[in-house]
Amino acid sequence: MQKASFSRYDIFVIAILTILQFTLILDFMVLSPLGAILMPALKISTAQFGMVVSAYAFSAGISGFLAAGFADKFDRKKLLLFFYIGFIGGTLFCGLATNYHYLLLARIVTGIFGGVIGSISFAIITDLFRLEQRGRVMGFVQMAFASSQVLGLPIGLYFANLWGWHAPFIMIVLVSIVIAIMIIIYLKPIDAHLKIKSDRNPFMHLWKTISHSIYLKTFVATTLLATGGFMMMPFGTAFGVNNLKLTLAQLPLLYMVTGGFSMLTGPLVGKLSDSWGKYRVFFVGSVIMIAIVLIYTNLGPTPLWMVIILNIIMFIGISSRMISTSALISAVPDSTDRGAFMSINSSIQQISGGVAAYVAGLIVVQTATGELEHYDTLGYVVSGSIIITIILIWFLDQYVTQKTKAEIAKAP
Repeated sequence: MQKASFSRYDIFVIAILTILQFTLILDFMVLSPLGAILMPALKISTAQFGMVVSAYAFSAGISGFLAAGFADKFDRKKLLLFFYIGFIGGTLFCGLATNYHYLLLARIVTGIFGGVIGSISFAIITDLFRLEQRGRVMGFVQMAFASSQVLGLPIGLYFANLWGWHAPFIMIVLVSIVIAIMIIIYLKPIDAHLKIKSDRNPFMHLWKTISHSIYLKTFVATTLLATGGFMMMPFGTAFGVNNLKLTLAQLPLLYMVTGGFSMLTGPLVGKLSDSWGKYRVFFVGSVIMIAIVLIYTNLGPTPLWMVIILNIIMFIGISSRMISTSALISAVPDSTDRGAFMSINSSIQQISGGVAAYVAGLIVVQTATGELEHYDTLGYVVSGSIIITIILIWFLDQYVTQKTKAEIAKAP
Protein backbone atom coordinates (compact mmCIF):
# COMPACT_ATOMS: atom_id res chain seq x y z
CA MET A 1 0.00 0.00 0.00
CA GLN A 2 1.08 3.55 -0.67
CA LYS A 3 2.07 5.44 2.44
CA ALA A 4 -0.40 8.25 3.13
CA SER A 5 2.29 10.55 4.44
CA PHE A 6 6.01 10.72 5.03
CA SER A 7 7.48 9.53 8.33
CA ARG A 8 9.91 11.66 10.32
CA TYR A 9 12.81 9.64 8.95
CA ASP A 10 11.46 10.03 5.40
CA ILE A 11 11.41 13.78 5.94
CA PHE A 12 15.00 13.67 7.20
CA VAL A 13 16.14 11.72 4.14
CA ILE A 14 14.39 14.17 1.79
CA ALA A 15 15.85 17.15 3.65
CA ILE A 16 19.43 15.85 3.77
CA LEU A 17 19.40 14.85 0.10
CA THR A 18 17.93 18.25 -0.82
CA ILE A 19 20.67 20.13 1.04
CA LEU A 20 23.31 17.80 -0.39
CA GLN A 21 22.00 18.49 -3.90
CA PHE A 22 22.07 22.17 -3.03
CA THR A 23 25.83 22.04 -2.46
CA LEU A 24 26.39 20.06 -5.68
CA ILE A 25 24.29 22.33 -7.85
CA LEU A 26 25.68 25.49 -6.29
CA ASP A 27 29.23 24.24 -6.90
CA PHE A 28 28.41 23.91 -10.60
CA MET A 29 26.11 26.90 -11.01
CA VAL A 30 28.28 29.40 -9.15
CA LEU A 31 30.71 29.42 -12.07
CA SER A 32 28.10 30.97 -14.36
CA PRO A 33 27.50 34.20 -12.39
CA LEU A 34 31.19 34.35 -11.53
CA GLY A 35 31.99 34.33 -15.27
CA ALA A 36 31.74 38.11 -15.54
CA ILE A 37 34.26 38.41 -12.67
CA LEU A 38 36.41 35.35 -13.31
CA MET A 39 37.13 35.79 -17.03
CA PRO A 40 38.84 39.18 -16.65
CA ALA A 41 40.47 38.18 -13.35
CA LEU A 42 42.19 35.14 -14.87
CA LYS A 43 42.40 36.72 -18.34
CA ILE A 44 40.66 33.81 -20.08
CA SER A 45 38.56 33.70 -23.25
CA THR A 46 34.94 32.52 -23.65
CA ALA A 47 36.25 29.23 -25.10
CA GLN A 48 38.54 28.71 -22.07
CA PHE A 49 35.69 29.52 -19.70
CA GLY A 50 33.51 27.03 -21.56
CA MET A 51 36.26 24.46 -21.01
CA VAL A 52 36.35 25.19 -17.25
CA VAL A 53 32.59 24.57 -17.10
CA SER A 54 32.89 21.48 -19.29
CA ALA A 55 35.84 20.01 -17.35
CA TYR A 56 33.59 19.20 -14.39
CA ALA A 57 30.98 17.65 -16.65
CA PHE A 58 33.42 15.51 -18.64
CA SER A 59 35.27 14.14 -15.61
CA ALA A 60 31.95 13.57 -13.80
CA GLY A 61 30.60 11.65 -16.77
CA ILE A 62 33.66 9.42 -17.11
CA SER A 63 33.77 8.78 -13.36
CA GLY A 64 30.10 7.87 -13.18
CA PHE A 65 30.43 5.48 -16.11
CA LEU A 66 33.43 3.69 -14.54
CA ALA A 67 31.65 3.49 -11.18
CA ALA A 68 28.44 2.08 -12.69
CA GLY A 69 29.51 -1.57 -12.55
CA PHE A 70 30.16 -1.29 -8.82
CA ALA A 71 27.21 0.96 -7.94
CA ASP A 72 24.98 -1.92 -6.83
CA LYS A 73 27.73 -3.76 -4.93
CA PHE A 74 27.90 -1.52 -1.87
CA ASP A 75 25.73 0.04 0.81
CA ARG A 76 24.52 3.27 -0.80
CA LYS A 77 25.24 5.27 2.38
CA LYS A 78 28.93 4.30 2.31
CA LEU A 79 29.15 4.98 -1.41
CA LEU A 80 27.52 8.37 -0.94
CA LEU A 81 29.95 9.37 1.82
CA PHE A 82 33.03 8.26 -0.12
CA PHE A 83 32.22 10.38 -3.14
CA TYR A 84 30.89 13.33 -1.13
CA ILE A 85 34.11 13.62 0.88
CA GLY A 86 36.06 13.57 -2.39
CA PHE A 87 33.77 16.29 -3.75
CA ILE A 88 34.50 18.45 -0.69
CA GLY A 89 38.24 18.07 -1.29
CA GLY A 90 37.91 19.01 -4.97
CA THR A 91 35.84 22.10 -4.15
CA LEU A 92 38.47 23.17 -1.63
CA PHE A 93 41.10 22.98 -4.39
CA CYS A 94 38.87 25.24 -6.54
CA GLY A 95 38.81 27.78 -3.70
CA LEU A 96 42.62 27.74 -3.58
CA ALA A 97 43.17 28.00 -7.37
CA THR A 98 45.42 30.86 -8.53
CA ASN A 99 45.36 30.48 -12.34
CA TYR A 100 43.42 28.98 -15.24
CA HIS A 101 45.25 25.64 -15.33
CA TYR A 102 45.01 25.13 -11.55
CA LEU A 103 41.28 25.88 -11.68
CA LEU A 104 40.81 23.53 -14.65
CA LEU A 105 42.54 20.70 -12.77
CA ALA A 106 40.52 21.42 -9.63
CA ARG A 107 37.26 21.24 -11.60
CA ILE A 108 38.30 17.88 -13.01
CA VAL A 109 38.96 16.51 -9.51
CA THR A 110 35.66 17.89 -8.24
CA GLY A 111 33.81 16.32 -11.17
CA ILE A 112 35.38 12.89 -10.60
CA PHE A 113 33.71 12.72 -7.20
CA GLY A 114 30.72 15.04 -7.59
CA GLY A 115 29.42 13.44 -10.76
CA VAL A 116 28.52 10.18 -9.06
CA ILE A 117 26.69 11.69 -6.07
CA GLY A 118 23.53 12.70 -7.92
CA SER A 119 22.99 9.18 -9.26
CA ILE A 120 23.50 7.68 -5.79
CA SER A 121 20.98 10.13 -4.35
CA PHE A 122 18.36 9.24 -6.96
CA ALA A 123 19.02 5.52 -6.40
CA ILE A 124 18.38 6.09 -2.68
CA ILE A 125 15.11 7.87 -3.46
CA THR A 126 14.03 5.04 -5.73
CA ASP A 127 14.94 2.46 -3.06
CA LEU A 128 13.05 4.20 -0.26
CA PHE A 129 10.00 5.76 -1.95
CA ARG A 130 7.21 4.38 -4.13
CA LEU A 131 6.64 5.66 -7.68
CA GLU A 132 3.42 7.35 -6.54
CA GLN A 133 5.44 9.42 -4.05
CA ARG A 134 8.49 10.20 -6.15
CA GLY A 135 7.04 13.24 -7.87
CA ARG A 136 6.63 14.91 -4.48
CA VAL A 137 10.07 13.73 -3.34
CA MET A 138 11.72 14.94 -6.54
CA GLY A 139 9.83 18.21 -6.20
CA PHE A 140 11.43 18.85 -2.82
CA VAL A 141 14.88 17.55 -3.79
CA GLN A 142 14.87 19.67 -6.95
CA MET A 143 14.20 22.69 -4.74
CA ALA A 144 17.97 22.59 -4.33
CA PHE A 145 18.17 24.06 -7.82
CA ALA A 146 16.02 27.03 -6.81
CA SER A 147 17.57 27.32 -3.34
CA SER A 148 21.00 27.65 -4.89
CA GLN A 149 19.70 30.78 -6.63
CA VAL A 150 17.76 32.24 -3.70
CA LEU A 151 20.42 31.64 -1.05
CA GLY A 152 23.60 30.35 -2.65
CA LEU A 153 24.16 32.55 -5.68
CA PRO A 154 23.36 35.93 -4.05
CA ILE A 155 25.49 35.07 -1.02
CA GLY A 156 28.21 33.66 -3.29
CA LEU A 157 28.21 36.82 -5.42
CA TYR A 158 28.31 38.95 -2.28
CA PHE A 159 31.33 37.03 -0.98
CA ALA A 160 32.94 37.18 -4.41
CA ASN A 161 32.57 40.96 -4.55
CA LEU A 162 33.86 41.24 -0.98
CA TRP A 163 36.75 38.75 -0.91
CA GLY A 164 37.24 37.59 -4.50
CA TRP A 165 35.86 34.78 -6.69
CA HIS A 166 37.51 32.09 -4.49
CA ALA A 167 35.20 32.82 -1.54
CA PRO A 168 32.02 31.04 -2.79
CA PHE A 169 33.92 27.74 -3.10
CA ILE A 170 35.16 28.01 0.50
CA MET A 171 31.56 28.67 1.58
CA ILE A 172 30.42 25.49 -0.19
CA VAL A 173 33.16 23.47 1.54
CA LEU A 174 32.06 24.64 5.01
CA VAL A 175 28.39 23.81 4.37
CA SER A 176 29.29 20.43 2.85
CA ILE A 177 31.33 19.37 5.89
CA VAL A 178 28.26 19.85 8.11
CA ILE A 179 26.13 17.78 5.70
CA ALA A 180 28.70 14.95 5.65
CA ILE A 181 28.64 14.80 9.46
CA MET A 182 24.82 14.62 9.46
CA ILE A 183 24.88 11.76 6.96
CA ILE A 184 27.43 9.83 9.05
CA ILE A 185 25.38 10.19 12.23
CA TYR A 186 21.76 9.93 11.13
CA LEU A 187 21.40 8.22 7.74
CA LYS A 188 20.66 4.49 8.08
CA PRO A 189 22.40 1.89 5.90
CA ILE A 190 20.71 1.45 2.52
CA ASP A 191 21.54 -2.09 1.49
CA ALA A 192 18.28 -3.85 0.57
CA HIS A 193 19.54 -4.22 -3.00
CA LEU A 194 22.48 -6.29 -1.69
CA LYS A 195 20.06 -8.98 -0.48
CA ILE A 196 19.02 -9.71 -4.07
CA LYS A 197 21.55 -12.29 -5.16
CA SER A 198 23.44 -11.57 -8.36
CA ASP A 199 26.45 -13.47 -9.67
CA ARG A 200 27.29 -10.86 -12.32
CA ASN A 201 30.71 -9.34 -11.99
CA PRO A 202 30.95 -5.52 -12.28
CA PHE A 203 31.90 -5.59 -15.97
CA MET A 204 29.06 -7.92 -16.92
CA HIS A 205 26.72 -5.81 -14.84
CA LEU A 206 27.86 -2.70 -16.71
CA TRP A 207 27.46 -4.40 -20.09
CA LYS A 208 23.97 -5.66 -19.30
CA THR A 209 22.91 -2.17 -18.29
CA ILE A 210 24.28 -0.33 -21.32
CA SER A 211 22.96 -2.94 -23.78
CA HIS A 212 19.36 -2.99 -22.48
CA SER A 213 17.15 -1.54 -25.25
CA ILE A 214 14.82 0.57 -23.08
CA TYR A 215 17.78 1.83 -21.07
CA LEU A 216 19.42 2.96 -24.31
CA LYS A 217 16.31 4.94 -25.27
CA THR A 218 16.40 6.58 -21.85
CA PHE A 219 20.05 7.50 -22.30
CA VAL A 220 19.29 9.16 -25.66
CA ALA A 221 16.50 11.19 -24.04
CA THR A 222 18.86 12.20 -21.23
CA THR A 223 21.44 13.36 -23.77
CA LEU A 224 18.98 15.77 -25.37
CA LEU A 225 17.57 16.90 -22.02
CA ALA A 226 21.09 17.90 -20.96
CA THR A 227 21.67 19.72 -24.25
CA GLY A 228 18.62 21.86 -23.59
CA GLY A 229 19.79 22.71 -20.08
CA PHE A 230 23.50 23.33 -20.47
CA MET A 231 23.86 25.30 -23.70
CA MET A 232 22.46 28.58 -22.39
CA MET A 233 23.57 28.37 -18.77
CA PRO A 234 27.34 29.11 -18.93
CA PHE A 235 26.90 32.49 -20.62
CA GLY A 236 23.63 33.53 -19.01
CA THR A 237 25.11 36.26 -16.82
CA ALA A 238 27.48 37.50 -19.51
CA PHE A 239 24.47 37.82 -21.85
CA GLY A 240 22.49 39.59 -19.13
CA VAL A 241 25.24 42.11 -18.37
CA ASN A 242 26.52 42.76 -21.89
CA ASN A 243 23.41 42.32 -24.07
CA LEU A 244 20.44 42.93 -21.79
CA LYS A 245 22.42 45.73 -20.09
CA LEU A 246 21.82 44.57 -16.52
CA THR A 247 24.37 45.61 -13.91
CA LEU A 248 26.38 43.23 -11.71
CA ALA A 249 24.57 44.72 -8.72
CA GLN A 250 21.21 43.65 -10.21
CA LEU A 251 22.21 40.00 -10.69
CA PRO A 252 21.71 38.89 -7.04
CA LEU A 253 18.17 40.32 -7.09
CA LEU A 254 17.43 38.55 -10.39
CA TYR A 255 18.61 35.19 -9.03
CA MET A 256 16.90 35.68 -5.69
CA VAL A 257 13.47 36.53 -7.08
CA THR A 258 13.61 33.86 -9.79
CA GLY A 259 14.79 31.24 -7.32
CA GLY A 260 12.15 32.23 -4.78
CA PHE A 261 9.37 31.55 -7.27
CA SER A 262 11.07 28.28 -8.25
CA MET A 263 11.15 27.18 -4.60
CA LEU A 264 7.43 27.81 -4.32
CA THR A 265 6.49 26.06 -7.54
CA GLY A 266 8.85 23.04 -7.19
CA PRO A 267 6.80 21.10 -4.61
CA LEU A 268 3.58 22.05 -6.42
CA VAL A 269 4.97 20.73 -9.71
CA GLY A 270 6.03 17.51 -7.93
CA LYS A 271 2.58 17.02 -6.44
CA LEU A 272 0.96 17.78 -9.80
CA SER A 273 3.17 15.24 -11.57
CA ASP A 274 1.97 12.55 -9.12
CA SER A 275 -1.71 13.44 -9.48
CA TRP A 276 -2.08 14.72 -13.05
CA GLY A 277 0.62 12.66 -14.77
CA LYS A 278 4.37 13.00 -15.15
CA TYR A 279 4.36 13.18 -18.94
CA ARG A 280 1.63 15.81 -19.03
CA VAL A 281 3.61 18.04 -16.68
CA PHE A 282 6.75 17.46 -18.78
CA PHE A 283 4.90 18.35 -22.00
CA VAL A 284 3.50 21.62 -20.62
CA GLY A 285 6.90 22.56 -19.20
CA SER A 286 8.54 21.87 -22.58
CA VAL A 287 6.11 24.08 -24.47
CA ILE A 288 6.72 26.89 -21.98
CA MET A 289 10.48 26.46 -22.38
CA ILE A 290 10.39 26.67 -26.18
CA ALA A 291 8.35 29.87 -26.15
CA ILE A 292 10.48 31.65 -23.55
CA VAL A 293 13.84 30.49 -24.92
CA LEU A 294 13.03 31.84 -28.40
CA ILE A 295 11.98 35.19 -26.94
CA TYR A 296 14.81 35.49 -24.39
CA THR A 297 17.74 34.68 -26.67
CA ASN A 298 16.65 37.35 -29.18
CA LEU A 299 16.36 40.19 -26.67
CA GLY A 300 18.37 43.40 -26.68
CA PRO A 301 18.59 45.92 -23.81
CA THR A 302 15.71 44.99 -21.47
CA PRO A 303 14.36 46.41 -18.18
CA LEU A 304 15.15 44.35 -15.08
CA TRP A 305 11.47 43.72 -14.28
CA MET A 306 10.86 42.16 -17.68
CA VAL A 307 13.98 39.96 -17.41
CA ILE A 308 12.77 38.77 -14.00
CA ILE A 309 9.32 37.84 -15.35
CA LEU A 310 10.80 35.94 -18.31
CA ASN A 311 13.24 34.12 -16.01
CA ILE A 312 10.45 33.13 -13.61
CA ILE A 313 8.40 31.63 -16.45
CA MET A 314 11.51 29.93 -17.89
CA PHE A 315 12.38 28.31 -14.57
CA ILE A 316 8.82 27.08 -14.11
CA GLY A 317 9.30 25.30 -17.42
CA ILE A 318 12.71 23.98 -16.34
CA SER A 319 11.34 22.72 -13.00
CA SER A 320 8.40 21.02 -14.70
CA ARG A 321 10.78 19.17 -17.03
CA MET A 322 13.37 18.26 -14.39
CA ILE A 323 10.99 17.04 -11.70
CA SER A 324 8.65 15.05 -13.94
CA THR A 325 11.42 13.33 -15.93
CA SER A 326 13.46 12.52 -12.79
CA ALA A 327 10.45 10.77 -11.28
CA LEU A 328 9.54 9.03 -14.55
CA ILE A 329 13.06 7.82 -15.36
CA SER A 330 13.49 6.46 -11.82
CA ALA A 331 10.83 3.85 -12.67
CA VAL A 332 12.63 2.57 -15.79
CA PRO A 333 15.38 0.30 -14.32
CA ASP A 334 14.91 -3.02 -12.53
CA SER A 335 15.89 -3.02 -8.83
CA THR A 336 19.07 -5.04 -9.49
CA ASP A 337 20.23 -2.49 -12.11
CA ARG A 338 19.16 0.67 -10.32
CA GLY A 339 22.55 1.93 -9.13
CA ALA A 340 24.31 1.13 -12.39
CA PHE A 341 21.50 2.64 -14.48
CA MET A 342 21.44 5.84 -12.42
CA SER A 343 25.23 6.10 -12.62
CA ILE A 344 25.33 5.71 -16.39
CA ASN A 345 22.36 8.03 -16.87
CA SER A 346 24.04 10.66 -14.71
CA SER A 347 27.30 10.20 -16.62
CA ILE A 348 25.56 10.68 -19.95
CA GLN A 349 23.85 13.77 -18.58
CA GLN A 350 27.16 15.20 -17.39
CA ILE A 351 29.07 14.42 -20.58
CA SER A 352 26.26 15.70 -22.78
CA GLY A 353 26.07 18.84 -20.69
CA GLY A 354 29.82 19.25 -20.99
CA VAL A 355 29.70 18.89 -24.76
CA ALA A 356 26.80 21.34 -24.90
CA ALA A 357 28.63 23.90 -22.74
CA TYR A 358 31.81 23.56 -24.82
CA VAL A 359 29.93 23.85 -28.13
CA ALA A 360 28.11 26.88 -26.75
CA GLY A 361 31.52 28.44 -26.07
CA LEU A 362 32.43 27.92 -29.71
CA ILE A 363 29.14 29.28 -31.06
CA VAL A 364 28.97 32.37 -28.86
CA VAL A 365 31.48 35.10 -29.65
CA GLN A 366 32.24 38.07 -27.43
CA THR A 367 32.85 41.28 -29.37
CA ALA A 368 35.29 44.05 -28.48
CA THR A 369 32.43 45.92 -26.78
CA GLY A 370 31.64 42.89 -24.59
CA GLU A 371 28.36 41.91 -26.25
CA LEU A 372 27.70 38.25 -27.10
CA GLU A 373 26.88 37.35 -30.68
CA HIS A 374 25.01 34.23 -31.90
CA TYR A 375 23.27 33.69 -28.55
CA ASP A 376 20.04 33.41 -30.52
CA THR A 377 21.54 30.40 -32.35
CA LEU A 378 21.73 28.61 -29.01
CA GLY A 379 18.02 29.30 -28.54
CA TYR A 380 17.16 27.61 -31.84
CA VAL A 381 19.31 24.56 -31.04
CA VAL A 382 17.81 24.24 -27.54
CA SER A 383 14.25 24.51 -28.91
CA GLY A 384 14.96 21.77 -31.45
CA SER A 385 16.31 19.43 -28.78
CA ILE A 386 13.23 20.06 -26.62
CA ILE A 387 10.89 19.06 -29.47
CA ILE A 388 12.75 15.76 -29.93
CA THR A 389 12.66 15.00 -26.18
CA ILE A 390 8.89 15.48 -26.12
CA ILE A 391 8.65 12.49 -28.47
CA LEU A 392 11.26 10.35 -26.68
CA ILE A 393 9.82 10.89 -23.20
CA TRP A 394 6.39 9.85 -24.51
CA PHE A 395 7.80 6.40 -25.39
CA LEU A 396 9.37 6.10 -21.91
CA ASP A 397 6.06 7.06 -20.31
CA GLN A 398 4.29 4.30 -22.25
CA TYR A 399 6.92 1.78 -21.10
CA VAL A 400 6.64 2.78 -17.44
CA THR A 401 2.85 2.64 -17.61
CA GLN A 402 2.92 -0.92 -18.99
CA LYS A 403 5.61 -1.98 -16.51
CA THR A 404 3.63 -0.60 -13.56
CA LYS A 405 0.45 -2.41 -14.69
CA ALA A 406 2.39 -5.68 -14.98
CA GLU A 407 3.84 -5.28 -11.48
CA ILE A 408 0.40 -4.57 -10.03
CA ALA A 409 -0.99 -7.66 -11.76
CA LYS A 410 1.75 -9.84 -10.24
CA ALA A 411 1.28 -8.45 -6.74
CA PRO A 412 -0.57 -10.77 -4.32
